[in-house]
Amino acid sequence: MPEISIAFQTDKTPAQYIALAKLVDQYAFDAVSVYCDAPFHPSYGPLLLMAPHIRRARLGPAAVSPSRMQPIDIAADTALLASAASGGAYLGLARGAWLEDHGVTEINRPIQAIRETIQIVRKLLSGEAGGYGGELYQVAPHVRAPYPLPEKNVPIMIGSWGKKLCALAGELADEVKVGGSANPDVVAVMKGYIAEGERLAGRALGSVSVVLGAVTVVDDDREAARQAAREAAVLYLPVVAPLDPTVQVEPELVERLRGHADKGEAREGARLISDELLDRFAFSGNAADLIAQAERCFAAGAGRVEFGTPHGLTNPDVGIRIIGEQVIPTLRQI
Repeated sequence: MPEISIAFQTDKTPAQYIALAKLVDQYAFDAVSVYCDAPFHPSYGPLLLMAPHIRRARLGPAAVSPSRMQPIDIAADTALLASAASGGAYLGLARGAWLEDHGVTEINRPIQAIRETIQIVRKLLSGEAGGYGGELYQVAPHVRAPYPLPEKNVPIMIGSWGKKLCALAGELADEVKVGGSANPDVVAVMKGYIAEGERLAGRALGSVSVVLGAVTVVDDDREAARQAAREAAVLYLPVVAPLDPTVQVEPELVERLRGHADKGEAREGARLISDELLDRFAFSGNAADLIAQAERCFAAGAGRVEFGTPHGLTNPDVGIRIIGEQVIPTLRQI
């Protein structure tokens, strides 16, 4: 059955994280994610604040970059989250975005770094010793996890738009998240990339699910919601729009959007985003709009749709309640 999840930006107070966790737990979400974008809070603090208040959904970061966190630390924090999360945990990994802007140097050979991170995390979380001798990371033979290990398997999600990283996911992961996309047409493309890795690893085609996740704004006032989504999308459209091989976006438009994003000119940038472009890169409008768009994504083969920040016009609670009370029950009937 297709899954529905919700994701949050990590820009909140401890009390706000807890309040949001209590709210989303009232609804039938399959997963709750938090981002790991610089310069916001790294993922695991918010996740650990939320975990005691979420009983059903699995929790995880979407997604951690090895350029910002070492594999042994990712494994340790994942184990701690798994111990705290009643519904289980997952681990999301990605190369990362906006790294250079925030003084972070991307690790040499980032795809190999993600491969080795997955292997080290799985080794440590299984309780094995024996060390690890990778091309980028080495762990001494005597090292093993000294903390309580997860009782259940921790699924691995890789965030990517690229052929090579999707192929790696086909070998080693459980999901690929196409971050910043609400475009049904991209699902088949990603499945093709993933299949290369699935064949290489001898896995059945379709073993790895595709997740579409993007900015979401929902309100009974659909035009206001779509305007808010346009403004929210200004920040990330310059990053993700050129990555979608099914959408033709003029380089000049990308540069103009990037300029507005860098200057914090969301309203000015929003004027450049057409309805068609918006619907490729955001979920927006009223409940019926979200339902119809998610249905198209599932019909195209997406295994999960993730409704991302900010959810509501001025208060996320309003959007979350509409998703929980109107959108999810309808989509469950698919």
